[in-house]
Amino acid sequence: MSKPISILYISSEVEPFAKTGGLADVAGAFPQLIRELGHDIRIFLPKYGFVGDRKFNIYDVIRLRDIPISIGDKTETASIKSSFITNQRVKVQVYFFDLPKYFNRDGVYFDPQSKKDYPDNDERFISLCRGALETLKRLGWKPDIIHCNDWQTGLIPAYLKTIYKDDPFFNKIRTVYTIHNLAYQGVFPKSSFAKTGLPEELFNEQTGLATGDVMNLMKCGIQFADTITTVSKRYAEEITTSDEFGCGLKDLLKKRRKDLFGILNGVDYSVWDPSVDPLIPQQYTHKTIQEKVENKRELLKAFKLPVDDAVPVISIISRLVEQKGFDLLQEIAGTLLKEDIKIIVLGTGEKRYQTFLSELATKYPDKVGVKLTFDDSLAHLIEAGSDMFLMPSRYEPCGLNQIYSMRYGTIPIVRATGGLEDTVTDIDSKNGNGTGIKFGPYDSKALLQAIERALKIYRDEKTWNKAVKNAMQQDFSWEKSAKEYITLYKKILKK
Repeated sequence: MSKPISILYISSEVEPFAKTGGLADVAGAFPQLIRELGHDIRIFLPKYGFVGDRKFNIYDVIRLRDIPISIGDKTETASIKSSFITNQRVKVQVYFFDLPKYFNRDGVYFDPQSKKDYPDNDERFISLCRGALETLKRLGWKPDIIHCNDWQTGLIPAYLKTIYKDDPFFNKIRTVYTIHNLAYQGVFPKSSFAKTGLPEELFNEQTGLATGDVMNLMKCGIQFADTITTVSKRYAEEITTSDEFGCGLKDLLKKRRKDLFGILNGVDYSVWDPSVDPLIPQQYTHKTIQEKVENKRELLKAFKLPVDDAVPVISIISRLVEQKGFDLLQEIAGTLLKEDIKIIVLGTGEKRYQTFLSELATKYPDKVGVKLTFDDSLAHLIEAGSDMFLMPSRYEPCGLNQIYSMRYGTIPIVRATGGLEDTVTDIDSKNGNGTGIKFGPYDSKALLQAIERALKIYRDEKTWNKAVKNAMQQDFSWEKSAKEYITLYKKILKK
C-alpha cells in the first residue's frame, strides 16, 4: 500500500455529538471509512454546551490548554479536549475546540428558545477556523490535507494562503472544501471582516470573499480552496450551470469547474438498516418484508392514528422550509387527502409550514399525524413503518433520507434534482423494475401525479413488492465514496 494520507476533517456538527441535519451524519460516518482504508484522519469540531464530557468520555489534553485565538483586535483563550468515534473495526480521534464564551450554549447555530441565529456567529466560526490552525501548530501534527465543510469552515483556505502562507509548518498542507448546501452561505456585514484578521484587499468581489457589501464565508471557501467537492454529480452540474441552483456564486463555481468534483455521499448501514436497527420494534430484511407491517402498526400508534395495515402511509422527515417542497404540498393537500392514505410528518422549521401542518392534522385527525420536533428514534420508526417517503425538493444537493428509505423498503417519491436524481431509479409500473417514483417540473400538479402513480403501483401487490425488494438491495455505503475521496486526495497531493 502507498503511504497513508493524514487528514484533519473540520465540521461544525458531527454525529453523535451535535446534529442539525445531514452534514452531521456525513461527518460522523465518512472519517470512519477513511480510517478503515488505512489513513490517519482526525475530526475537529466545537465543544458545544450540550455535549456531555461523561457521556462521550471526553478528556482534557494538558498540552493543548490556553491557546490564544485572535479575533480582530481582541484575543480569546481556548483549549482542546479529546475523545474518539469508535466502531467494531476502528477508532477515529476527535478534537473538541473548547471556547465556552462562544460555544457553551444549547444550540449549534441558533438559540433553541428564540429560534434566532446567535448574533456573534461570525466570531464563533472565525474562532473555530483560527483555532484549528493554531491547534495543529501546538499539537505538532502536520496533516497532508485539511478537509473543510460548508461556510462555517470557509475561512481556513484563505488563512493558509494569506496569514499563514510564510509559516513553514503550513506550506505543504492542501485544502479540500466540501459544499453540502450552497444556499447557506454564512453572510455577515462588512464590519465582521475586520474580525477575521485577513488582509484588507480580500474584501472585494472579484478575487476575495465579498458579495456586494457583505462578507460571504461560503464564497471564501470556494475562492481559496485547492479543491472543491460537492455531494452529488448532478448537484455539481446544477450549481455551475443554473442561476437558481448557483445561489449567486454560479460564475465563481464555473470559473473553478476544473477543481470541482461531485462525489455522492454514502450512508452508514451499521446505523440505517432494518436488519440490525435497534430502534425499531421489528427488524426485517428484503426476504422477510412481510414483517415490516409490525413497524407500521407501531408508527400509527405513535402518531395516534387508526391502525389499518392496508392503508398506505406516506411520510416526511425534514426541515420545514420552502427548499423541501412544502409550498407544493400546501397546494395539493386538500385534493391529496381525498385519497385513502395517511400522512406523517416529523420536523421543525418555518412558522408558516408548522402552522399549515398543525392545521392539517387538526382538520384530518384520522389521516394526518405531525410532530414538530426532531427525534432520531422516531425517525428510524418512520423509515421502517412507512410505505412511501416524500421528498419533493426544489433542490437537493445529495439527500440521505431517500437512501435510508430505500434500505427500509419505503419507496421514495422525489423530484428529479441533485442527489435525488442520482440515487433513485423510476419504477416501471409494468414490471416493478426501479426503486422509487420521480417527477420533473417543480409544480404541485406534477407532485400530485407522482403520488397518484405511486398509489396505483401500491395497489398492485406483486409489482410493489418487487420494487420494494429492489430498493432494499441498493448499495450506497460509504466505501465507494470514501475510495473516490482517497483517489482525489492523492491527486491533490501530486500537484
